[in-house]
This record gives sequence, C-alpha cells and structure tokens, in this order.
Amino acid sequence: MPKALVIVPFALDAEGVANRRAQLKGVKLGPDITFDYRPVTCGPTSFMSPHDWAYMDLAIFEAGMNAAAEGFDAVCIDTMSDSGLAALRSVLDIPVIAPGKASMLMALMLGAKFSVLAQWPPSAVRYKKAVIDYGLAHLCASVRTFDTPPDFANLLSGKEKKVFPKMRDVCLRCIEEDGADVICLGSTTMHQAATYLAANLPVPVINPGPLTYKLVEVALGLGLSHSRKAHPKPLVPKDAMIHAMFRAGAAFEAAGAAPPAKPKSGKARKKKAPARPSVARRRR
Repeated sequence: MPKALVIVPFALDAEGVANRRAQLKGVKLGPDITFDYRPVTCGPTSFMSPHDWAYMDLAIFEAGMNAAAEGFDAVCIDTMSDSGLAALRSVLDIPVIAPGKASMLMALMLGAKFSVLAQWPPSAVRYKKAVIDYGLAHLCASVRTFDTPPDFANLLSGKEKKVFPKMRDVCLRCIEEDGADVICLGSTTMHQAATYLAANLPVPVINPGPLTYKLVEVALGLGLSHSRKAHPKPLVPKDAMIHAMFRAGAAFEAAGAAPPAKPKSGKARKKKAPARPSVARRRR
C-alpha cells in the first residue's frame, strides 16, 4: 500500500499534529493509500519574514530528505509557502507535492482569476511575492487578509463563530470588488473553515492541504514524478551534516536556552581612557 509522508512545518506536539491530520476529512481518497504526519525537528515559531522563510526551507528539507529510504512513496509539504519543495525534489525521486503553486494552478483550472485569503497583514507579503515568483501576478485578483493572527498549533479551533463570518466577508470583497472567480485559502491552518466558506460563497474555494493529498494519489496512480532536468541532484550531498545541525538545534531549544544578554548601555560599556602622562614625564 502506498504511503505518503506529510511534513508539518512547525515542531508541534501530538495535539498540534492531530489538528493537521484532520485535513484528511476534507478529501475523498481511495482505500489503498496512507498518510503519516511528521513535524519538523526544530524550526521557526512564526512565518512572517525572510528569516523565517529561510529557516523553514531547511527545516522541511531535513524532515523529508530521507523519505524514500524510510519507505515512503511520496511527500506532501503542509504549507502554502512551498518551503523546502525544490530542495526535496533535488534529492528524492518520489513525488514531492506542495500546495502553494498547486492551489493557484487548480484555481485557474476553475476560473480566470483567483484571490488569496491571508490571515493577517504580515503574512500578505509572502503571498504577493509568491504570485510574482510563479509568474501568476496578472491572474491574481487580490491578496486580502481577515486580520487574525495565526495559531499554528490550535488553528481556528474555538474561533469559528467569530472568525468564519469575517473570512466570508473578506472573500466576498475579493469576488465583488476585485473580480476573483476562485478563492485560495492562504494557509493549511485555515482548513477548518473550508466547508463553511464553500457553502457560503458563490465561487469555488481551494482547500490547499487536501488538494495535495489528492495530487499525490493522482501522481502515484499515473506513475508521475518531478523532472530531474528541472531538479538536478546535488554533487556532494550533506545529509549527515544537516541532520546534525537540526539535532543540535532541537537540543538547544529543549534546554530552554536563554536569549542572548542585552548589551550594556553605551555609558556603562565605555571604558575609562588611560590617564595621559604629564608633560614633565613625557620629556624624560
């Protein structure tokens, strides 16, 4: 039976991973495929800046780089950022699927223009960059946020009555004001709202996580994987070094290492200049 590895982009506990696994309820799959969920060894605590993006790329790569050797037949990356996708494809021959570009292209199969629903303003920067990088900016009607800080572990649990209508209203603005034909949920953390939004919006809603599971099933069924010409293998793999780096990082965080001490004030740091010798002493 084919088995796919789903890489969770944060170092979550069992409850946090279970919230991610609940995405399986959003898609109909055949009985002959299973999905195992694995959080990264260590990684960023947020995903709002290039610092976080670089760290997450490497964290996801480390979590999945040996997937084929571990017996997996495919890899899913559980983030719309597509973090680690290119690097994993360079070392794996099995299919590696991520939801960002895939969601946008699926949206364009269903309509002429799409909008991306982001959680809050700091995350909008990444989506705007992504549509440009993917050459899809002219087909993106808008990127709008419903201005709610993300909770990467609990997701939208407990916020349904307040947040779901807010998400719907922002989506309606995407449709009515921006001209979107399809809505792409901007994060797999929004999957709990997908059914509500699909029932309350006049256009299709792309739920990114479940889409990747179905794409994995399709790729395996058709015997397809990524092009080696587009994703060349490394000349000198550094697997052991990368694993060592992340084991050390996880140990550092588990130890609760204190943040670097703040530098002392300029006044306190300033050393007293040595006394200048007297004129009489200098003449000797």
